Amino acid sequence: MNRRKVFIIITAAIMLVSAAWCAYLMLRPAGENIIISQDGKELYRIDITRTPDRNIEVEYEGRKNIIEIKDGEVRMQHADCPDHICIETGRLRPDTPIVCLPNRLVIEYENSTVDGTAR
Repeated sequence: MNRRKVFIIITAAIMLVSAAWCAYLMLRPAGENIIISQDGKELYRIDITRTPDRNIEVEYEGRKNIIEIKDGEVRMQHADCPDHICIETGRLRPDTPIVCLPNRLVIEYENSTVDGTAR
């Protein structure tokens, strides 16, 4: 191979590794701890990498939410609210907290990049 082909192959490999690294940084959790808060008050701070699979039940004015922690992931399993947007959000991601507005419940990573307005 001539020098030009070697240069192109090395450049392509570097770009591929850089793209994979950027994707990893964007998709990894913002931190190991999650914070579950209700009405602005912190209820739980949980290290999901060390917590066994479990469900957490949170009540608000007679309504309840069930938060599922399973295999290091967090999602809203059940909610007594009319729209179920919190359930449809799916698993907790670094850039998207799980929010149940009727029950004033927020689940987010401790080092979340979400601004204070969303909280």
